[in-house]
Amino acid sequence: MSSRSLDLRDVTIRYDDLGPGDGPPVVLVHGHPFDRTLWAPQVDALVAAGYRAIVPDLRGYGASGVTPGTVPLADFADDIAALLDHLDVAQAVVGGVSMGGQITMEIQLRHPARVRALVLSDTSFAAETEEGRGAREAMADRLLAEGMDGYAAEVIDRMLTPYNVAELPDVAARVMAMMRATDPRGAAAALRGRAQRPDHRATLTAVRVPTLIVVGADDAFTPVATAREMHALIPRSTLTVIPRAGHLPGAERPATFNAALLDFLGTLDR
Repeated sequence: MSSRSLDLRDVTIRYDDLGPGDGPPVVLVHGHPFDRTLWAPQVDALVAAGYRAIVPDLRGYGASGVTPGTVPLADFADDIAALLDHLDVAQAVVGGVSMGGQITMEIQLRHPARVRALVLSDTSFAAETEEGRGAREAMADRLLAEGMDGYAAEVIDRMLTPYNVAELPDVAARVMAMMRATDPRGAAAALRGRAQRPDHRATLTAVRVPTLIVVGADDAFTPVATAREMHALIPRSTLTVIPRAGHLPGAERPATFNAALLDFLGTLDR
């Protein structure tokens, strides 16, 4: 199993399907404005531990096709359900970071029978505020007009912590390259979709599957306090705070993140 493309739901999706699959399949959903290679350290760890890792490029990102206009989070969720149908995967552990975490919540809401367990990293369950909606719409307009470079330079110190940008130049360069390579039309469409996102408080309180919540200790976008709120809402949840990490702990502190993920998956096997 390896990198391949699939035409589904009016778009071409590029994805990796790797590993022997002895444990439950694990689907990992990247955030904005990244691609599936964000999860490379996790995929390596999962495959080495005997798991099947499925990592798609969301529509509008990476090597997948672009849908201009507005792409609601529900559309991303339905794409992943359709991918699982194609792969004949009835149920999987589903996880995501940031926007990918919000898409994971949409999968739990819309396709709960497909979810064996959840992994929610550095994400938020709250509906977008009126101020936030305006800011996302304005940013979508800006990305279409100016491209990704200026935006990437502005947010790198929040995607990673400033000290990790300095101390982990290879990681910072990889994150910057992903952001700069994103098609502005795809990024703008997702931003407009996120501007409409619903509140997922009821979705989380209804979760009955094991859930791992992960957050970087110094996340400036979705702080530890937000992760603690999610932990309080989800009955069977575990919270792990990753020291010396920001919004992308899987990239900033992969060894610590992977240990928490594999420990969690081990409890499912048992």
